Amino acid sequence: MSAPRRFDLICFDWDGTLFDSTALIVRCIRAAVADVGGTVPDETQASWVIGLGLAEAMARAAPDLPPERVPDLVARYRHHYFAAQHEVSLFEGVRPLLDELAAREHRLAVATGKGRRGLDAALDGSGLRARFDATRTAEETAGKPHPQMLLELMEELGASPERTLMIGDTTHDLEMARNAGCAGIAVGYGAHPAEEFAPYAPLLVAHSVPELAQWLRVHG
Repeated sequence: MSAPRRFDLICFDWDGTLFDSTALIVRCIRAAVADVGGTVPDETQASWVIGLGLAEAMARAAPDLPPERVPDLVARYRHHYFAAQHEVSLFEGVRPLLDELAAREHRLAVATGKGRRGLDAALDGSGLRARFDATRTAEETAGKPHPQMLLELMEELGASPERTLMIGDTTHDLEMARNAGCAGIAVGYGAHPAEEFAPYAPLLVAHSVPELAQWLRVHG
């Protein structure tokens, strides 16, 4: 017999949590900054901005460029990303994890810093659009770590903060969860190193999808 359900709503970040895209995003950020003429961030600096809304992420990745050049950065990032997005896919084990959670009647959502076009392409390409009850992108609401994205998902799906769990690979995800009054889980295989998560007191730092699945099976 399965354990009683603790969370009604489980929200996932997309890139670096469900989708193995961190390396591609870093590459595209660095290429975009080089195209526009800024100081190219190193891989650690580029990884840190993942999860923020795209315009904010690009501005932080190239702080020496004037604000009026940020739209050019965004356009170049999108050019590089959409040209190469076929190279990346779901982490192994994600699809059965989501199937299992749905079978336990959890509501499932995506809360991402991606744009709507990028998320829709990823959902369609992975065949997971129907698996999620709701999605939010940073274009449609406040970006992470502002809580608005989670607050909107909770309202739409009828979940309370204490019955909502946010799962992500960055400190931005965990800070958003804390700001929304929700529990958080970190995954240590994405954009931010696992040692950075401790100040946000996640329920778990999972180092693989199977580890995450096992925790949710027992405690979710």
